Amino acid sequence: MTALVPFFRPDIREAEIDEVTSVLRSGWLTTGAVSARFEREFAQAVRARHALAVNSCTAALHLAVHALGLRPGDAVLVPTMTFAATAEVIRYFGAVPVLVDCDFQTGHIDLKAAERLLRGEQQVRAAFRTVVGIIPVHVGGQMMDIDAVRHLADAWRLWVVEDAAHAFPAAWRRAPHLPWRHCGEGTADVSCFSFYANKTITTGEGGMAVTDRADLADRMRLMSLHGLSHDAWTRYSDGGSWDYQIVAPGYKYNLTDIAAAIGVHQLARAEEMRQERERIADEYLRAFAAIDELILPAAPTNCFHAWHLFSVVLDLARLRLTRNEFINELKGRGVVPSVHWRPLHMHPYYRRTFGYEPGDCPQATRRFEGVVSLPLFSAMTPEETARVIDVVCAILTKFRKRRMVQPALRTAVV
Repeated sequence: MTALVPFFRPDIREAEIDEVTSVLRSGWLTTGAVSARFEREFAQAVRARHALAVNSCTAALHLAVHALGLRPGDAVLVPTMTFAATAEVIRYFGAVPVLVDCDFQTGHIDLKAAERLLRGEQQVRAAFRTVVGIIPVHVGGQMMDIDAVRHLADAWRLWVVEDAAHAFPAAWRRAPHLPWRHCGEGTADVSCFSFYANKTITTGEGGMAVTDRADLADRMRLMSLHGLSHDAWTRYSDGGSWDYQIVAPGYKYNLTDIAAAIGVHQLARAEEMRQERERIADEYLRAFAAIDELILPAAPTNCFHAWHLFSVVLDLARLRLTRNEFINELKGRGVVPSVHWRPLHMHPYYRRTFGYEPGDCPQATRRFEGVVSLPLFSAMTPEETARVIDVVCAILTKFRKRRMVQPALRTAVV
């Protein structure tokens, strides 16, 4: 029996294993010198002034909106086409996520729809005091127009927190003559990255918050470990003190040195692994270019794409199967896909709490009906890539609607 092509497989090498072993032998397993090294090197990689390693991107997002002063009754613009964490951190504070429709092809937040909501030209489902911020998501690793995000934010006096869970390493520029700007290089007040098991680099579980603002960095670090005074981080070292003070009711979000040991070596190979994902994405784009039944992900030249995901949208009007049936066909032929994502406005919690309906964000609703993410990861073999291509093409050929061909008119012979 042919082995499955998984949706992802972590790209772990001996260097990561040796570093974890070294940490285990050191006797210091929690947050320490290796975590600090990971923070320094990640900040350098994205050209940010400050970086804080935490145990998830969700933690990074939570700390970011806390540091920016989110209060009960405030509202934040959040794309409906995103994972749960982007909006749920807003609800932690009793604040309101205002769900915004997406661009159909990219899945990015539709900034024109966001402005319509701000101007009161479109119905808002929830009551709130004022909109204070926006959280764009760089879906799949393709950065959106960060200058346009900042222009909107400045016009309405909003802070910007980037959900960059998919976007390392990624960069963007408005025009070819301009320099690249890395995601996290002053592209938001705070940028939040994920190192979950299936991300472009991994620590198993983990995340990073980066910022150029010292006040935000200090507040996030303070709150990441129970609101303990900074000297508490070294209280078990030779030069530390047992004494500490709680200066705020914080959280338990610190990253361990065991996880950071994986991260420092993943970080060193980040561009190498990105190039492997880009090579596979290019193979997919070439193979599927002539297939009318697939809407392919955009690959703009002004975007240095991280290629965390390769999400296609089925043109269901041309096919004799649904998206879910397509997924079952893939699995039945040994290819494991995923879906990114069911839009937030279609989840029971947001429908029940705020009264959202599918028609409130029509582009996201339409995209969800046909979106499928194909396997794409740096450890993917050429044989696995070829198999995904063959299977997708075979399914689409089998279930393609036959086009009606008009018979040629015959001239009667008298």
